[in-house]
Amino acid sequence: MSQESFVHAAQALRAGDRDRYLSTLVLDGAHRNGVTALYAFNADVASIRARVSDPAPGEIRLQWWADALDGEGHGAVRQNPVADALLETLATYSLPPGTLLRLIGARRFDLYDDPMPDLETFEGYAGETVSTLYQLAAMILNNGQTVETGDAAGHLGVAHALIGHLRAFGNVSAQGRIMLPWSILAANGVREGEIFSGTESDGLAAALGQIAELAAGHLDKAEAAIAQLPAQLKPAFAPIAVLKAQFALLQRRQAGLFAPAPDDADWRKITRLMWWSLTRR
Repeated sequence: MSQESFVHAAQALRAGDRDRYLSTLVLDGAHRNGVTALYAFNADVASIRARVSDPAPGEIRLQWWADALDGEGHGAVRQNPVADALLETLATYSLPPGTLLRLIGARRFDLYDDPMPDLETFEGYAGETVSTLYQLAAMILNNGQTVETGDAAGHLGVAHALIGHLRAFGNVSAQGRIMLPWSILAANGVREGEIFSGTESDGLAAALGQIAELAAGHLDKAEAAIAQLPAQLKPAFAPIAVLKAQFALLQRRQAGLFAPAPDDADWRKITRLMWWSLTRR
């Protein structure tokens, strides 16, 4: 990977997904570039909805990435530093492009306003968009050799997605979107209009509480599974340290259900990431 492409990918990641950028700082230099490129690609794809006015240009951008991974127009694609870094990473570590194509396919859901129908669909979405990143990051740390992280990547990916959307609930609701499982909300008597208008209710509090319990369960299962992994793979899962702290802050917050989620300062996150990594060797 060219140093210039890596620098650009790191800058893009820092601007687009600060928590994942911070998580790369605890990786050794030999693997940091590859994980950074992977995460920078994800940050670009995940932010498409916010950068387009309607689904059509979003579909075009997703197709551009799909074509890049399929090997079409690589000469032009390589002029994009994030794409150049990603393609170098795929080649260096023999990462399966089909996995990233499935991630792109799952991200098409983001472009539209359909509510997330149920927990099963959410878990599938989380698996393709978040668990995949943990799996591939672990593969990079294993020098491209296939690894079986199974429960670790699976459970942490779902926990990560649940916590992320619980924290972003107010912001996403204001956009007229429902990304948490609608079946759980509806079962508690919540109506779409209440969510879109920012109206709190006992039913909404109960539903979000149930979703938080699901997140806690996946965090616990992920932590147990990570403990069983080889030491060289564990740094790929260091974000669990930040997620646990964010989840604890969310559980203790005094503000309303639609209020912005509290968060730690960057230096605290870096400290958590470093301590977690050092104590899991």
